[in-house]
Amino acid sequence: MNYEKKNILIIYHSQSSKTKLLATSVLKGVNLEKKVTTRFKLAFDSTLDDLLWADAVIFGTPENFGYMSGALKDFFDRTYEDAQPYQLTIPYAVFVSAGNDGTNAVREIDRIVKGYPLKKAFEPLIIKGEINNKDKKRCEELGQMVSISICQGIV
Repeated sequence: MNYEKKNILIIYHSQSSKTKLLATSVLKGVNLEKKVTTRFKLAFDSTLDDLLWADAVIFGTPENFGYMSGALKDFFDRTYEDAQPYQLTIPYAVFVSAGNDGTNAVREIDRIVKGYPLKKAFEPLIIKGEINNKDKKRCEELGQMVSISICQGIV
């Protein structure tokens, strides 16, 4: 078994506090596993270097007009071409704070990251409406699942 620390990147955008609250819960879950190092970054502050550092990435976005946030799309726009030589096959997860159903945001993220080509390893988590403790717990569980899966070499 590999005991070296694994790197998990959480990239999110939050114009209101909803997605940030979910992202913080994801971070809490990731950090339950002591064999990880995390980077917790806003989409506008994230770079290709962050992706190159990561063993896994978790994307968080609000659903804006049935799509991902402009900030997350900006991250993809800024990193996509420069990422091509690296053929990044790291696993990823997605969580969405949705006002509608969130499925289009997930679909478009999945479509874009195939080109990196990141590896879809986890089912997306879509939280609809107001955030409650159950939603925060689900986000924490997503983070923990990613962390454990990466550390144990499952994905």
